[in-house]
Amino acid sequence: MAKNALLEIKRSLEPHVGQKIMLKANGGRRKTIERFGVLEETYPSVFIVKLDQEQQSFKRVSYSYADILTESVEVTVCDDDAAEELRITYIQH
Repeated sequence: MAKNALLEIKRSLEPHVGQKIMLKANGGRRKTIERFGVLEETYPSVFIVKLDQEQQSFKRVSYSYADILTESVEVTVCDDDAAEELRITYIQH
């Protein structure tokens, strides 16, 4: 069950590689970190996001698909052309 859920999340992210996304992550101590970046790559266990430039440096972060499943991280795909947003989540069948 859990492996299928993680695979579904991975498959839902794959078509959006190269697109701009918004990340909301738990920063601890009641802090929520919200950042924009580009979904750079998906791997079997993790996905990589290249964050927007901040203070003259580029930074990459990685999250596991389990982070989306447990809602530790929210990933929203930003579509500039249609002015729409698509949130990546797992819906249990």
